[in-house]
Amino acid sequence: MSNGTWTDIENDLIVADYFAMLADDVSGRPYSKAEHRRALMPLLNNRSEGSIEFKHQNISAVLVGLGEDRIPGYKPAFNYQMALEDAVDRWLAENPTWLARVGTGPQENEFRVAPQIWVGPPPTLSNQPPPQELEQVLRVARRFDVAARDERNRTLGRAGEERALKHERAQLRSAGRDDLARKVIWVSEEEGDGADYDIASFETDGRPRLIEVKTTNGWERTPFHITRNELAVAEERRSEWCLFRLWNFSRDPKAFELRPPLDAYVSLTATAFQASFH
Repeated sequence: MSNGTWTDIENDLIVADYFAMLADDVSGRPYSKAEHRRALMPLLNNRSEGSIEFKHQNISAVLVGLGEDRIPGYKPAFNYQMALEDAVDRWLAENPTWLARVGTGPQENEFRVAPQIWVGPPPTLSNQPPPQELEQVLRVARRFDVAARDERNRTLGRAGEERALKHERAQLRSAGRDDLARKVIWVSEEEGDGADYDIASFETDGRPRLIEVKTTNGWERTPFHITRNELAVAEERRSEWCLFRLWNFSRDPKAFELRPPLDAYVSLTATAFQASFH
């Protein structure tokens, strides 16, 4: 059995195989990991099943860093070769519809009301991964500018806003405030981005609730972009504004909320500067 460095061809083959399984997984179609491993063996310089399985775990680790969904049965294994990141990036570049997907979970229709989203506590220092794993995840996110990618993904962003809108209305209705639920406005859709928040909703006592929605298909610690104007609104209207962070969106949407000041939860890094002449 071969135990040498994986070639680009081998990496491309196993990455494509991983995404084939992941597509089945998120769609609820049956598949066999063992059958996939055995089919790959003759294509991968006679790699062992154990080596192939561990490489699949490496791919899970890359996808965590990229803020993407992964196969739950393949626990992320870190300390992989950087060439594997390039192989995943190549696959995503060749399959742009993957990043544009908006989820395959339960869909509402005219007979079904969209369920409320599970809203939990935000990530903290007490529940972060081990330092070496976290640094590798953050390095991948920086290298591929995952925050900018999600910001440009208007299909994902719009789907997240629409899902948050339905969640807000469902929350108010469950609290007996149908009157307020009817008044919730999808501001970014109906009025454009000038308000620098996405949804105008209400607390159950009628107080205004201004919501900025940020969505990712990956885990809850995926970095995200926030604009200078959004931060300004957060500071000016602290008692009303919140950031609604949707994660795991393509499979089973979950969320947490961040209230100002945001730097109590996240590190804010300037990624662009305005240049003006002297």
